[in-house]
Amino acid sequence: MKELKPLSKQALPGALEKARHYRLLNQPWQAESICRDILQADPGNQQVIYTMILSITDQFEGKVKKSLSKALKLVSDLNDEYQKEYITGLIYERQATAAFKRQTPRAGYIAYEYVNKAMDHYENAEKVRPESNDESILRWNACVRFLNQNEIKPAPDTEHIEPFLDV
Repeated sequence: MKELKPLSKQALPGALEKARHYRLLNQPWQAESICRDILQADPGNQQVIYTMILSITDQFEGKVKKSLSKALKLVSDLNDEYQKEYITGLIYERQATAAFKRQTPRAGYIAYEYVNKAMDHYENAEKVRPESNDESILRWNACVRFLNQNEIKPAPDTEHIEPFLDV
């Protein structure tokens, strides 16, 4: 098996820009790969971890459980409490959207559970956010609109559906 080649320290800022560029080109697997290379040279780089989480969530529509757990695991590598709560909310919100698009029989109920998890984290982020940062409020409002516009409601037959079981 071939071995990975390391990046030079001087190339790291440019590599991060490339990762962001590949996300914009809708090639999140490429962006994730670049982030992994950068983290080999600079473990703990907060911008890279954030970009990598977003790259993973960009792939939610194709992969389910494995990608979700990968993204959630990376959250613990973030240092800032606000970022941890905000990005966890974003992970669950993106998983809700992916679940809803699958159009499986219980997709709406699964999406509802994921959106509620996202909203819980957005509320937590709102409590610890910097004074001039309303991102978590914007995301909360987007979740409410998503639920309302798609008429997504909780499952009628149970109090709570664990979304991981239906996907």
